Amino acid sequence: MPRTSNRIEQLQGLMKAQHIDLLALGPGAQMQWLLGFHPHADERPCLACISQTRAAFLMPALNAAGSREATNLNFFEWSDAEGPQVAFTDLLTDLNVTNARQIALDETMRADFAALVQDALPAAKRQFTASSIGHLRMRKDESEFTLLKANALIADAAMMAGWDAMKVGMSELEVAEIIRKKFIDLDTKPLFTIVGAGLNGAYPHHQTGETILKAGDAVVMDIGGGKSSYSSDITRIAVLGEAPDGYHEVQAIVEAAVQAAMLAARPGVKAHVVDDAARKVITDAGYGQYFVHRTGHGMGVEIHEQPYLTSVLQTVLETGMVFSIEPGIYLPGRFGIRLEDIVILRADGPEILSDLPRD
Repeated sequence: MPRTSNRIEQLQGLMKAQHIDLLALGPGAQMQWLLGFHPHADERPCLACISQTRAAFLMPALNAAGSREATNLNFFEWSDAEGPQVAFTDLLTDLNVTNARQIALDETMRADFAALVQDALPAAKRQFTASSIGHLRMRKDESEFTLLKANALIADAAMMAGWDAMKVGMSELEVAEIIRKKFIDLDTKPLFTIVGAGLNGAYPHHQTGETILKAGDAVVMDIGGGKSSYSSDITRIAVLGEAPDGYHEVQAIVEAAVQAAMLAARPGVKAHVVDDAARKVITDAGYGQYFVHRTGHGMGVEIHEQPYLTSVLQTVLETGMVFSIEPGIYLPGRFGIRLEDIVILRADGPEILSDLPRD
């Protein structure tokens, strides 16, 4: 498991630099990225625990045999009859962190798992994982890029399936189901299918429903799927027949904002500069109050992860980072337009993963 070993070593190097004595991860995306798998997630405390020199699992006995096939880390097993406390104490002793002063907790794991760690180490100061494993996850290697590119092309195909089938008289849910079926046909798990027709497009996270598509509707389509532990995310607009009044003007402004953000995204630039560039285009055009969210978010094993492109974020962008660029304008009672592409940051700027045009 060379890739896993390398990631653990990288993580331990960061932990030493930041004086983090122990990092604890629950089953989920963080563990998946670090170890290449995660055990079944239920109410039984299951923790991957990493010190500056060693790593081990607090492992429910129920999951031990299946998990052993995926990792060679030492297991401290516990049964339902025993409870996890003794096994966890033994794990902390083995890792030599019973006097830990600084711990990092997976912010996505269950609260009772986190309480188990904090109760065992009451004197330790607690932080989350943004500066350690989160920092490492931001920069993708070429094997990760390959998986993300493949996911993006699958999302392109799912989007095209929705476009090809969409017609007046269908419901948003019917269009979404066609998209979901295409993902499934391509051996991909549908993660979300937002279809917002007409007035519903003005809600950035509209709940796809029974609204019937009408002639003249601008339809926001924001979709994503997951395959091989990585994700996709893309937003495009379909227009049924003649576009509503003002649509072409607003679409051109959003497209200009996308292009401005693409030009601003360079290695060494702070994340907020990309948001600033997109927001300036929309604000200068008189629609600033209708751009109601950040310009982008990182993506990898999770659809939303670091870095986040907001107006205040000081994260310095680096080559290998993967994130969305997705400005939007949402006009209540009329329509909404968001154009989203996922990019990987190369030395000379962003490379778009999707092959679909934005127009």
